[in-house]
Amino acid sequence: MTAAIALVVLVIALALVFDFTNGFHDTANAMATPIATGAMRPRVAVAVAAVLNLIGAFLSTTVAQTISGGLIKEGQTVQVGPELVFAGLIGAIVWNITTWYFGLPSSSSHALFGGLIGASLVGAGFGAIDYGVLLGKIIIPAVLAPLTAAIVAILATRIAYAITRRNDGRRDGRGVFRVGQLFSSSLVALAHGTNDAQKTMGVITLVLITAGLQKPGTAPQLWVIAACALAIAVGTYTGGWRIIKTVGTGLTAVRPAQGFAAEVSTASTILASSHLGFALSTTHVASGSVVGSGIGRRRSKVQWGTVRRIVAGWVVTLPAAAIVGAVAALLVKLGPTGIVIDAVLGVGFMVAVFLRARPNRVDANSLEREVNAAGAAVVRVRKTKQKRGATA
Repeated sequence: MTAAIALVVLVIALALVFDFTNGFHDTANAMATPIATGAMRPRVAVAVAAVLNLIGAFLSTTVAQTISGGLIKEGQTVQVGPELVFAGLIGAIVWNITTWYFGLPSSSSHALFGGLIGASLVGAGFGAIDYGVLLGKIIIPAVLAPLTAAIVAILATRIAYAITRRNDGRRDGRGVFRVGQLFSSSLVALAHGTNDAQKTMGVITLVLITAGLQKPGTAPQLWVIAACALAIAVGTYTGGWRIIKTVGTGLTAVRPAQGFAAEVSTASTILASSHLGFALSTTHVASGSVVGSGIGRRRSKVQWGTVRRIVAGWVVTLPAAAIVGAVAALLVKLGPTGIVIDAVLGVGFMVAVFLRARPNRVDANSLEREVNAAGAAVVRVRKTKQKRGATA
C-alpha cells in the first residue's frame, strides 16, 4: 500500500510539472500580441497572465471531467493504473520541452492527450480509449477552432480598421487599441486558465480514481484545483519567450488594432469551447487568430512559411507524444525499475534541452529590444513616405 501511495504522489508531482511547462509554453497565447504591439512590457504582461490564469482555473471543471471521465475508459471496461498515467505525462512533457526549444507554438493539450493515449494503448489495449470522445471533443475542435478563430479575427480586424479610418496621429495610426489590448489580452489569459489548467486537474483526478482514492465520474477536489492553478500561474510567469517571439513577431507584423481583434477572437472561442467541455488547444486558437488578423489588414504580410511549420507541428504533436508515452509505458512494465528509468531519462532530457538552449537564449529584455526596434522601423518608414510626399 505504501508503494502504491508513493506512486500516486510521484504521478501527481509529475502532473504539476507538466502544468508548469504548460504555463510557460502557452504564455504566448495571451501575451504575444500585446507585447508585440508595445501595449504591455514583457514582464508586466506575463505577471498579469499569471494572475488571471490562477483565477481562471477556479471558474470551471467541465474540461477536467472530459479527461478524467471521458477520454480514458477507466473504471468502465479497462484498468489504467497510475503508472500508465505517469508514462503518458512523460510523453507530454518531453514533447512540450522539444517544441519550446524550437520556438514552436504546438499544443500542450494535444501533447497531454497523445501521451495518455500512447501509454494507455500499450498498457491496456485499444479498448482503453473512448474514440467518440477523442473525435468529438478533441480532434474535431482541433480542426475547427483555429479556422473559426481566424475567420472571426479577419472580420474583427476589418471592422476595427473600417471604423477608425482617420489616423489618430500615433505611429501605428490606431494607438487607441493599445488600451483595448489591456482588457482583451487579460480576457485571453483568464480563458486560458479556465481551459488549460483543467487538463492537469483531469489527469490528477484520473490518477486518484485509478488508485481508488476517488469515485469515478466525480469532479476534481478543491486541493487539486488550487494546486493546478498555482502551477500553471508560476509557469506562466516564467515566460515562454521563444514561443512569444514566434507568435508575436514571426507570423505577421502585429499592429494594435490587429492585436485587439486577435485577442477578442481567441478569448471568445476558448470560453465558448470551455463551456461546451471541448478540450481544445488554446495555442491553435491563438495562432489562428493572429494569422486571421494578418489576413484582415490590407498590405499586411503573413509569413506562410512559419504558418506551415506551425501547422506541421500541430499535426505531429498528438502522434509524437503518443509514441514517447508508449515507449515510457513499455519501460513501466519492468516495474519500479522501469519507472525510475523513465524518471531519470525524462529529467535528463529536460536538463539537456535547457543547457543547449542557453547560448541562444530569448528573454524579456531581448524581446523588448526587438519590439522597440520594430517600432522604430515603422517610424522611419512613415517619415520617409512623408518626405517623399512633400517633395512630390
